[in-house]
Order: sequence, then structure tokens, then C-alpha cells
Amino acid sequence: MVDLINFLTDPDYWTWTALILGLLVGSFLNVVIYRMPVMMEREWKKECRLLLDPEAETEKQERFNLIVPASRCPKCKRGIRPWENIPVISYLLLRGKCAGCKNPISIRYPIIELASGLLALLSAIVYGPGITSFLVCILCWMLLVMTMIDIDHQLLPDNLTLPLMWLGLLANTSGLFTTLEDAVFGAMAGYLSLWSVYWLFKLVTGKEGMGYGDFKLLAALGAWMGWQFLPLIILLSSLVGAILGIAMTVIRGRDKNIPIPFGPYLAMAGLVALFFGDPLIQSYLRMTVVGY
Repeated sequence: MVDLINFLTDPDYWTWTALILGLLVGSFLNVVIYRMPVMMEREWKKECRLLLDPEAETEKQERFNLIVPASRCPKCKRGIRPWENIPVISYLLLRGKCAGCKNPISIRYPIIELASGLLALLSAIVYGPGITSFLVCILCWMLLVMTMIDIDHQLLPDNLTLPLMWLGLLANTSGLFTTLEDAVFGAMAGYLSLWSVYWLFKLVTGKEGMGYGDFKLLAALGAWMGWQFLPLIILLSSLVGAILGIAMTVIRGRDKNIPIPFGPYLAMAGLVALFFGDPLIQSYLRMTVVGY
């Protein structure tokens, strides 16, 4: 019992455990990023078929969820064995190729695993041993998943954004990150701020400037960090989005009419605010006071 208490309170043990756990979780995040949109698409198609023809027989499909079927090579369909699925290490040992057909494996998989591990490590270093850093890890992992899904499909699923918001409110019932009052106002202000921008832009241009998932994601970030961090998050996400958007248009010749997902910028800004928000705000206030 004493050893367990020492383990849970020792920063060195905690950081190494966070890194290893983050790498392992990163492997599962790759599954979520790929399969969740497919699961949602299948459900939408099923609902559409039932709506068009309620008496139609349900088309039988192979079970497909986050657990079944087991991971396999998309080309040769060979099942991936446990020792071929060790985060980052297996990719290096296999030299980035399937053990069966030698088809190249996307470099994105080990990058996401590594990002998951490093975010968990950063959470442990910044927040120290305890439930707070574990909750921060969950927030980071969910933001990582939503970033990649939004990049791939321009979609922020409700079954990720809404639980994230409720978890933030639940965490702040004990005041882990901010007061419950600030968290509630943060969720409300986060949603309504982008909702207002959306409708103003639509009234002026007749076009939709962003999706409802962006409102819910900012509401979730407000629920975790409080309304005080929302201006910083909005400023950072807008700045990064503008810079990258202009760069892609100029360098890669991206069509200006092709929508750019805003969720990744919100997620990145949220992570910056989560780990470095207080120093950034304090630096800004000191500069403002000196400038005044």
C-alpha cells in the first residue's frame, strides 16, 4: 500500500507512466480516428434507408465498431499481430511496411501515437501527480482525435464534443481548473460567441462560415477552463487559422471556396491555453500596464 502511494505521488514515476500510457492510448486513438466517421456514416445511411422505405429489410453488414473487427492491413487484409502493434516501436522495426504484403504504412499512425504520449508527458509535468493531470490527459487525447477527424472529414462528432463539455463541468464541481460558475459561463459564452459569428456571417454573405461542431468544441473548452480563457483561445485560433489559410492559398494554390476546418485551430489554441494560458495572460497584462 505504501509503495502504491509513493508511486502515485512520485513525479518521476508519474511522468514515465504518463508517457507509456499516452503511447498505448495513441494506438487506440488511431482506431477511433479512422472508425468513428465510418460508424457514423453507416448509421446515417441506415437511418436514411428506413426513412425512405420503413418496410425495407435492413441490409446485413459486417460488425464494425471500435473493437470489431480486429485491426488488419487495408491491402492484403492480414491481421495485425500484437507484437506488430507496439506504439512507434513496431513501425520502426517494420520499417514502415506491412509485415505481410510490404505495403507502406502511413507515417501518421506513429506520429499520432507519439503526440499522444508527449501530451500525456506534458500533462504530468505541468500538473503533477494526481487526478488533475489524468483529466488533462483525457482532454488532450480527445482534442487530438477531434483534430484529425475534422481534418479528414470536416466533422466534429457530438459524441465527442458533448461528453467533453460535460466532463469539464463535472471536473469543475470540485474546482479543479476553475470555479463551477466560471465553467458554466464559459460553456455558454463559448457556444454563443461562435454561434453569433456564424449567423452574422450568414446574414451578410449568405454562406455558412463554420459548423455547429465548432460552437460545441469552444463550449467544451470554456467548460474546462472558464470564460476568462475564451478571448485567448479565440485570438490564438483565429491567428493560426488566418496564417495557415493564407499560406495554403499562396503556396499550394488552394481554392478559396474550399472550406478549411476550424476545429483543429480551436483544439491547438485550447492546448496552448491549457498549458501556457496563465503565463501568456500575465505577460500580456504586464505589457499592457507598461505600455499604458
